[in-house]
Amino acid sequence: MMTTEPANLDSLQVLYQSDDYIVVDKHWDIRIDSKMWYEKHTVQAQLRHCFPHLADPSTYYGFRFCHQLDFSTSGALCVALNKAAAGRAYHCFKERTVTKAYLALIRGWVEEETKLLDFSIGKNSTEGKTHMMCTEGSQGCENPKPCQTNLTVLEYGLYDGDPVTKVLLQPLTGRTHQLRVHCSAIGHPIVGDFTYSLGVDDAPYRMMLHAYLLHIPLDPEPLLVYAGDPFLTTVDAKWLPQRSLRPLVATVEALLEQRLEQSRRIKKEESERMRREEERRKRKKEQKIEESEEQRRHCQEWLSEWAGD
Repeated sequence: MMTTEPANLDSLQVLYQSDDYIVVDKHWDIRIDSKMWYEKHTVQAQLRHCFPHLADPSTYYGFRFCHQLDFSTSGALCVALNKAAAGRAYHCFKERTVTKAYLALIRGWVEEETKLLDFSIGKNSTEGKTHMMCTEGSQGCENPKPCQTNLTVLEYGLYDGDPVTKVLLQPLTGRTHQLRVHCSAIGHPIVGDFTYSLGVDDAPYRMMLHAYLLHIPLDPEPLLVYAGDPFLTTVDAKWLPQRSLRPLVATVEALLEQRLEQSRRIKKEESERMRREEERRKRKKEQKIEESEEQRRHCQEWLSEWAGD
């Protein structure tokens, strides 16, 4: 279970391990990797410390990270242990068949129980904010791209006496800082997000964003990992739930089933499309054969007539 204590080399928590992949519960105050000499505690350093025999000397960091999590975000992080496994996972991420769901505590009480956050996001070119992203139409926003997140309210409560909402966030796209920017855009920034509160929200010990669910539809065996819920009163006494709207486990199971049904429908549609394409090619081939036979018959008739003359 995640704690309020800072990370160290021995605090790596493994959620899943096979010959091809290892999924860890990334701590909330470390980077995945770093080229800076003073960055002693990273996930890469933890992996080298705990699993030195799994490091691949042919890679710069020793491990192939299948995706990214921000420095301040905790939760499920998948690492491929060989090149072939990395390729299979990369294909799933590229085709957007991976399902990810995050838990977050956000400022204020969100009125709508479910909401689609649909804001294009681009790089912030404003001086002093170039490390940030921003929504389309805001000052300094460069090259905004379409971006969508599903938000589902789980609980209402208080954090250190202030109203907050516990939500499940499902990113439908994969933009940098997407969840943080989207929550800020609707006026409910993530608790402890120093960057997107413009330095105001600096009291909590961490940013309250956690990668709870990771599902990668690998063939033949999908990878499904839950990273637990760190936003519990037993972990952080400052969080006091007051009213629950829906249970976390049932909500995530419904989300997964919806995604699996969508995947089945897409596969069925693709199979039907390929069947129709094969039938079209077959008809075209048969048509060419019939045309060839007809042309041959006309040619024979012409030759006969010519020979008779």
